Amino acid sequence: MAKVDEASGPRGRRVCCLVSEMLEEMGLDSKKAREIRRQTLLGLMTFCQWQLARIEEETEPEDPKREEPKRKPRGRRVNVV
Repeated sequence: MAKVDEASGPRGRRVCCLVSEMLEEMGLDSKKAREIRRQTLLGLMTFCQWQLARIEEETEPEDPKREEPKRKPRGRRVNVV
């Protein structure tokens, strides 16, 4: 169980005020932070959709008659004495 300190109430509010003051000094208000977060999430979603489209393209054969390209030969295993 966490300790309850009588002085932690006002101190907790002061920390919150400090954070909001720091954000204001950097020019970020809650509206701007929300806009940046939304843009970041939209970018991430777009990237994931693009990756999924690439994966689907790779799994679909372009020409069924054409053979799959052969893999590169692996390096040989050498025992070191």
